[in-house]
Amino acid sequence: MNPDEMLEWLGEKDPKKLQGLFKAARACAVAHVGPKVYFRGLIEFSNVCAKNCCYCGIRSGNARVLRYSMPAGEILDCAREAFEMGYGSVVLQAGERQGEDYCRLIEDIIPGIKALSGGKLGITLSLGEQSFATYERWFRAGAHRYLLRIETSNPGLYRSLHPEDHFFEARRNCLRSLKKAGYQTGTGVMIGLPGQTNEDLVNDILFFEREDIDMIGMGPYIPHEETPLAASGQKGNDLTDNLRLGLVMIALTRLRLKDVNITAATALQALDPAGYEQGICAGANIIMPNITPVKYREQYQLYRGKPCLDEDALKCSGCLDRRIRSTGAEIGYREWGDSRHFASRSKVPARPV
Repeated sequence: MNPDEMLEWLGEKDPKKLQGLFKAARACAVAHVGPKVYFRGLIEFSNVCAKNCCYCGIRSGNARVLRYSMPAGEILDCAREAFEMGYGSVVLQAGERQGEDYCRLIEDIIPGIKALSGGKLGITLSLGEQSFATYERWFRAGAHRYLLRIETSNPGLYRSLHPEDHFFEARRNCLRSLKKAGYQTGTGVMIGLPGQTNEDLVNDILFFEREDIDMIGMGPYIPHEETPLAASGQKGNDLTDNLRLGLVMIALTRLRLKDVNITAATALQALDPAGYEQGICAGANIIMPNITPVKYREQYQLYRGKPCLDEDALKCSGCLDRRIRSTGAEIGYREWGDSRHFASRSKVPARPV
């Protein structure tokens, strides 16, 4: 799958041809990462954010958002629920902020999750740009995966999506710091952004390859009306086409990179009721069910139309089990499902459980 072929596929709209691509990508996933899909319980524990990104619903400049930060005990309760439902891992996600008190909070929560699960729950962090020292402290506390989306690998497009004090190079360097600290390192992009070209998307995949990324989390761009990007009238692609592009990007990334973990993003589900299933059939092998308490979910909308805002975690779990099994995939309950790419590049054996 060379760049010219990828560019051609991104322009392909014939459903029969696309199904052939998706079938090949799913076969590639089974061959290189196995037949299982792994659930990672997502805990969106705070929407307080120091960043003011032009596309994000919880940007610091959005005064309409009711801010919250879950207490440590409530975060641990969510992790316990994930463990009891048989999930192998949790993801701690929040708006981006820094500081010693915040660093210590996360540093205390991670061992708490390890203790309540007897060390059996894997821990992914998605907490934005931090210093190398902070990344090291959280790694030593017991976190072993980190997701930091670059959003686009085109520095010029990145500048158009962020205020002047947000820097592409700083974010890219954080990815390199995460790898140096020892994390399984993940990143990803938005697909269908205003001003984004198919050439940009091909370069995004080449960026993942060049930076030797272990995990990919990417999804279609969906506007949020309380953001400068949406207010400017720049809507990006048609949302139906963004769904197509999102699935094609999963398939192309799988065929190019083979042994990385790839998430079927919630944004796919926002655009199509069968978005998760389509993502798995296109080559993804990770799902992140939302286990955030329902009372907080309305206030953690990076984009509009986010699904399952009023469904409790247990109900979502049973529904997802049936849906993912309907694709023919197995579910790796109580398994970490570590990135095989990470195992290859670091010489550390992938841990299934």
